[in-house]
Amino acid sequence: MLWLIVPLALLLDLVFGDPLFIPHPVKIMGRAITGLEKLLRPLARSKRSERFTGCLLALIIPGTVYVLTLWVCWAAGTIHHNLEIVLSAWLISTTIAARGLMDVGRSVYRYLFYGELEPARKVVDGIVGRDTGDMNEQEMTRATVETMAENIVDAVVAPIFFAFIGGAPLAMTYRAINTLDSMVGYRNSRYLYFGWASARLDDLVNYIPARITGVLIVIAAIILRCQPVTAAVSIFRDSGKHPSPNSGIPEAGVAGALGVCLGGTNYYEGIPSFRPLMGVSPGNILGYDHIKQTIRFVYVTAILAVLLGSYVYKIL
Repeated sequence: MLWLIVPLALLLDLVFGDPLFIPHPVKIMGRAITGLEKLLRPLARSKRSERFTGCLLALIIPGTVYVLTLWVCWAAGTIHHNLEIVLSAWLISTTIAARGLMDVGRSVYRYLFYGELEPARKVVDGIVGRDTGDMNEQEMTRATVETMAENIVDAVVAPIFFAFIGGAPLAMTYRAINTLDSMVGYRNSRYLYFGWASARLDDLVNYIPARITGVLIVIAAIILRCQPVTAAVSIFRDSGKHPSPNSGIPEAGVAGALGVCLGGTNYYEGIPSFRPLMGVSPGNILGYDHIKQTIRFVYVTAILAVLLGSYVYKIL
C-alpha cells in the first residue's frame, strides 16, 4: 500500500503543511535529543568518551523512534486497517517539508518584490546561519536559493525515499537522524567529537537520496524549460566543492539549471568564509525571480520523487 500512502503523505504536506495545533514529531525528537544529551554529557570526560557517548546518542534516538513508530502503526492497524493507512500517511507527511520550504521562499520573494528588505532579512535570518544584518537584495536571494536547493534532499527526496523502503517507521527514523545532525552535528568545540557520529550518520543516509535528487533536478529542468545540460554539467563539475558530500549536488544542479552562480563570501559573526562557486560563472545576475523558479524546482522534484518511487515500488 505504500504506492498509495506515500503520495497521500506528500499531498497532505503540500495542502496542509505543519498545522500549529498538532504537536510536530520533530519537536518531540528535539526534546528527547536535548534530554539524552544532558544525561550523556557527564560521562564524556575525554575526546574518546565524547565520541563514544555521541555514538550512543546516534543509536538510541533513531532506534527508539523506529520502534515507537512501528508499534504505533501496528496498534492502529489492530483497530482498523484504514486507520493505519491514515496514520502512516500523516506521520510520513511530517517528515516531508516541501510546503514549509516553499512557504519560506514565497515569503522572501514577496518581501523583495515589494522592496521590503528588513522583513525579508528577518525571514532569511531564520533559515541560514550566516550574518544577515547587512545583506542586500542579491545576497538575500542567494541565501534563499542556496538554502532551498540544499534542502531538496533532506526535506523532500530523502524522506520520500525511505518511506517507500520502510513506510512511516523508516521515514520517521530518517527524520530523527536528520534532526540529530541539525542539533549536534556541528564542527565546533562543543560538538566536534560528541556530534561526530550524528553528522556521519546523516551523511550516510543522505548519500543515495542526494544522487537521486541530482537526476530529478535535471529532469525537472527539462519540464520547467530551464537548462538541463548545464544542470548536469554543474553537478558533475561543482558538487564536490561543497563542504557536504550531499548538499552540493542539488545546489550545483539548481544553479546550473537557472544559469546562475551560487557560492561566494558569507559572514559568520563578522568572520568571512568563502564558499566555492557553483553553476554558471559569471552567470545571470541573481534576482528575486530566481527564488520563484527555485520554488518550482522544489515542487516538481517532490512530484517526480513520488512518481519514481511509486513506479519502482509497483514493479518490484
